[in-house]
Amino acid sequence: MSQHAPNLRIPVLRRVVVTGSAGFIGSRLAHALVQAGTAVIGVDRRDAATDPLAAANLAPLLGQPEYEHVTADLLSCAIEPHLSDADAIFHLAGVPGVRPSWGPRFGDYLASNVLATHRVLEACSRIGLARVVVASSSSVYGPTDGGASVETDSPQPASPYAVTKLAEEQLCLAYARRLGGPSVVALRYFTVYGPRQRPDMFIHRVLHAALTGKPLHLYGDGLQRRDFTYIDDAVAATIAAGIAPAARGPINVGGGATASLLEVIDIAKSLVGREIRLHQGPAPNGDIVTTRADLTRTSEVLGWRPHVDLHSGMHSHMEVLACQLGASGERPDEPSLASTHRLSRVLASAWNQETASA
Repeated sequence: MSQHAPNLRIPVLRRVVVTGSAGFIGSRLAHALVQAGTAVIGVDRRDAATDPLAAANLAPLLGQPEYEHVTADLLSCAIEPHLSDADAIFHLAGVPGVRPSWGPRFGDYLASNVLATHRVLEACSRIGLARVVVASSSSVYGPTDGGASVETDSPQPASPYAVTKLAEEQLCLAYARRLGGPSVVALRYFTVYGPRQRPDMFIHRVLHAALTGKPLHLYGDGLQRRDFTYIDDAVAATIAAGIAPAARGPINVGGGATASLLEVIDIAKSLVGREIRLHQGPAPNGDIVTTRADLTRTSEVLGWRPHVDLHSGMHSHMEVLACQLGASGERPDEPSLASTHRLSRVLASAWNQETASA
């Protein structure tokens, strides 16, 4: 857990299921729950034996006595045995990403984000599971006027990915409205970043470019604004959603402020002390100009507010990424390294930490 992590309330959950536990948010959530004393069953179709990213995400969990990992596909596996005696399920499994959702991969999005969720809900209904927390997305809001998105706003999804996330959360809420249905919380995450973030996500790509000297591919003019949410804050909100008695329906999870992509690039440059080469291209279809979360309901219902500002979160992310680059043998280009003293100190410090902890 990051040094910037807020103090998580100790969950009153004895035993939970986390789907998508080999992913970015799922693995961090499972680890936080295990550390707090909750027994966790993690389910993910990615196999740590063959998937390097899954292996890295699961490394802190495998071998923990309170964690049991199940490699299985929710579209076909038996789900009910894993839910037996669970207090809640955190359903984070799914296929992410706006750009790849256009075209032939849409079937995978539909299957993973909607059909697999239907199977989870059916299993929850049969055993009478009380609480379902499902990962939704800020992308369901679609284009905005630049103001903060409120949970009561009419969704206008602008990409196939966003359509499947809206369908997923509405399917969950339909089950919740049924007599005897579970209590459902649909968390609309706003651009979660931090250590273990997917390599295709913007902050990871910016920091990687800053540390290695490789060019950064910037889609659009960089004036797009995002409500960036640090991973530890997102995990704290997710745990709160599994506990809070009054939690129901869609709830925003945001960082509390927006920044443009160009501002993110400037922060990375200031952290590392070097320029970043840009390769600019057109903004992708479905790209939203501004995302911003209204956290009024989040604070009232979950008792949660974000704690980590963007600069601090990016600093923590950078330190971990620098360690990973050092461990992998990837190095910055020599001319830039020789001429940038701050970068030399950043990398030397990170690599020394990696060596000391090895």
